[in-house]
Amino acid sequence: MILPLLAVLQVAQADTIPKVTLAEALQAATQFDPNYVQAAGFVAEATWVRRAAMLVFVLPSITVSSDLTSSTTSSFNFATNGLATTFVTARVDARYELFTGGRKLSEYQRATADLQGAVANEVGASFLAAAETEATFYDVLARRGLVEVARRRVERAESQLATSRSRVLSGAAVQTDSLQVLLELMRARVDLLREVAGLNVARAELGRRVGRSDAVDAAGADTLPAPALPISLADAVQIALEQSPQIRVAEAQARAAAAAVRTRKASYLPWVTLTGSSTAGDTKFWPDSIIRTSGTITVSLPIWNNGVREIAVAQAKAANQVAIAVRDDLQRGALADVTRSYSAYVTAAEAAFIAAEAVVVARENYRVQETRYRAGAVDIIEFLNGQVDLADAEAGLVQARFATKLALAGLEVILGRRLFPSENSQ
Repeated sequence: MILPLLAVLQVAQADTIPKVTLAEALQAATQFDPNYVQAAGFVAEATWVRRAAMLVFVLPSITVSSDLTSSTTSSFNFATNGLATTFVTARVDARYELFTGGRKLSEYQRATADLQGAVANEVGASFLAAAETEATFYDVLARRGLVEVARRRVERAESQLATSRSRVLSGAAVQTDSLQVLLELMRARVDLLREVAGLNVARAELGRRVGRSDAVDAAGADTLPAPALPISLADAVQIALEQSPQIRVAEAQARAAAAAVRTRKASYLPWVTLTGSSTAGDTKFWPDSIIRTSGTITVSLPIWNNGVREIAVAQAKAANQVAIAVRDDLQRGALADVTRSYSAYVTAAEAAFIAAEAVVVARENYRVQETRYRAGAVDIIEFLNGQVDLADAEAGLVQARFATKLALAGLEVILGRRLFPSENSQ
C-alpha cells in the first residue's frame, strides 16, 4: 500500500504548484537566462563602441586638469609675478586627428560590423533560450503524460488482480495467475513512482528557467497532432542563409576582421594631428592671472618599429582568413543543417501519427485479450502482454509528441524565426 499511496500524494501536489503558459515561460526565460543576458550586454557595449567610433569624426579628445601646490616657504609665482606659498595651475588640452590613413573609417566599419554581430548573437541567444525553455516546458507535459500512462497501468493491473483472484477462487484459473498479476502490479507501481520523480525534476527545472526557486507546472496539454511545416525545405535553406543568427554572426565577424586589416595597414601612412592647449596659473582656484594658449600640428610617419607593425598586420590577416573560412563553412553547411532539422521534424511528426494509431491498436488488442481471458480462452501471460503493450504504446505516443516539439525548436534556432508564432502566444 505504501507505493501507490506515495504516488497519489505526489501527484496530488500538482494542485498547489503554480502554472505558467508557454508564452509566459518564454517571456521570463529571456530575463533570467545567463547567456541571453550576456548577449544583451554585448549589444549595449557594441552600441557605445560604434557611437564612439562615429564621434571621433567630429569631436576632439579633451582633457581638463588642475594642480594645487602649497609650501611652507614663499617662492616666486610666475603667474602673479610675486612671492606666494600657494601655486594653482589649470590646463585644457584638445587633440584632433586630421588624417590617420583611413584608420577612423576602418574603426567605424569594424564597430558597425561588431554591433551587427552582437545583435545577431542576441537574436541567436534568444532563440536558444526559447528552445531550451520550450524543451523544459514540453518535458513537463510529456512527463505528466507518462505519469498518467503509468497511473492507468496501475489501475488496469489492480482490476486484473481482482479478476484473477475471482477466477482462482472459482477454480477457473490456477493460483499462479494471481501471482503473475501481482508481479505486474508491483512493476506498474514502481514505474509510476519513477515517472512521478521525473515529473518533479522537470517541474523544478521549469521553475529555474522562469526565474523561480520552486517547482512550476506547465499549463495546458499537448495532444494535438503535429502540423505540417508552413515552408518547403528549399525555402527553409534560403531563410537560414539570410536570417540564421549563427551565419549572420559569422558574416559580421568576417566584415570586422576585414576592417581590422585596413586599420592595421593605416599605420603605414602618415598621421596628421592638431593639438591645442590652454594653461592658466594663479594662487587661487580657478586661476586666471595668466593664460597661455598654444596650438600644434604634428605630422608623423612611422618607418620601423622593430616589426611590431608588420606582426600586427599579419595577425589581422590571419584572423580575417579564419573568419572568412568560418563564414563560408557555415553557408555551405546550411543545406545539411536545415535538411537534418527539417527531416527530423517531418519524421517525428509521422512517428507521432503512427504512435497514435499504435495506441488504438494496442487498446483494442488489450480489450480483446481481457475479454478472452475472462472467458478462459487465453492464459495470463498473453493477457499481461496485452497490458504491457498498451502501456508501451501510450508512452511511445507521449514521447513521439515530445520529439516533434524538440525537432521544431531546433529548426527554429537554425532559421532564426518562428514557424508557428500563434502557438507560442497561447
